[in-house]
Amino acid sequence: MDTTSASPARPRTRAWAVPAVAAVAVAAAFAAPPLLASADTAGLPPVTADELLTHVLEAEPQALSGTVVHTARLGLPDLSLAQVGGADPVSLLGGSTTLRVWTDGEQRSRVSLLGTASEYSVVADGTQAWTYSSSDDEVVHYALSDQDAARAQELRATVTPPADLPTPDELGREALERADEHSTVGVDAATTVAGRDAYQVVVTPRSTTTLVGSIVVAVDAETWTPLRVQVWGSDDAATPALELGFTDVTFAAPDDAVLTFSPPPGADVREVTVPLPDDAALAQGAPADLPQDPSDAPLPEGVSVTGTGWDTVVELTGVDVAALVAGDPAAVADLPQADKQLGGEGAQQLYEEFAGEGDGPPVDLDTVALYDQLTTPVEGGRALSSTLLSVLVLDDGRVLVGAVPVDALRAAADA
Repeated sequence: MDTTSASPARPRTRAWAVPAVAAVAVAAAFAAPPLLASADTAGLPPVTADELLTHVLEAEPQALSGTVVHTARLGLPDLSLAQVGGADPVSLLGGSTTLRVWTDGEQRSRVSLLGTASEYSVVADGTQAWTYSSSDDEVVHYALSDQDAARAQELRATVTPPADLPTPDELGREALERADEHSTVGVDAATTVAGRDAYQVVVTPRSTTTLVGSIVVAVDAETWTPLRVQVWGSDDAATPALELGFTDVTFAAPDDAVLTFSPPPGADVREVTVPLPDDAALAQGAPADLPQDPSDAPLPEGVSVTGTGWDTVVELTGVDVAALVAGDPAAVADLPQADKQLGGEGAQQLYEEFAGEGDGPPVDLDTVALYDQLTTPVEGGRALSSTLLSVLVLDDGRVLVGAVPVDALRAAADA
């Protein structure tokens, strides 16, 4: 394997963060079962790790359509008692899920998460997006105000709609962009994914504490598009904890009708106005991301970061967990980072629109039962322990999160 330190990554502009409820479901998981990979791809030109990173990060996004399989092996409890079923982002927390993906390589895309008898779709078109849940027969239309839309056009801002579903291309590029001085990056044996020859980039944390063993990104040898992302836990070298990859893919512009959203007849349609971050936040890029190093950027009041790189622990204070679990939108107003996460002034209003009035999160599940199943009692609170991520919820209103064992979170809380 060719191994070198990762070179600095090119930042990407992300103007909207995923709304809080969707983030809980989606950010915890990107994954697929073994996808018929083979090492028999002799004849590909040799590349170094730096060359491969440069190719991926500088490549133009491609128009494509395909089928993606996502599997999470996070070691979480069976979620059946929480009534997690059908096609919604929470289903990404465990088991295998099939998605269909279409994009024109520019500003229009569609991702559909397919259940046994239902569908959850996200359609993006420039500065607006739609989500549709067939189980609820509800459409949510996210759009900028007229004033913000005009400003976005003047700034030529790249806008990421809320309620994203994961794709190999997006997650692969993001994984490689986040490779930094805390990792080594190498090139593994070539493979095939969805019938296409692919290089493999391996990002290995230098940390001996983190739960993440490595991230392997299979990159199409012709278009430099990530075709598969595998995230391996430090305790299991045999099976990836998370895997997301194409089982079939075609690099051609999808039919315009696929990328044009029309609400199904009789579906309820809810309009949500999304606040555009101010110019300073847009200039910084990815305003919703916490810095990888505490010195990289100022943090909101009530948020602290200890450790660096893969050992980073984020601590929030003053969190009313009981209200959040109960689906009370007002509870988000008390989160110290809420305004930062949702993109600036007016973010609380956006969350209230997204979560509804008194109905809790917009997915069909018992959030209290889900919380009880995912966490276990510990001294002074509750903890979630998974293959790649730990969360410590303390009775004093502190929440600590990191890709480290729960004991490391406890040590950070007691420091």
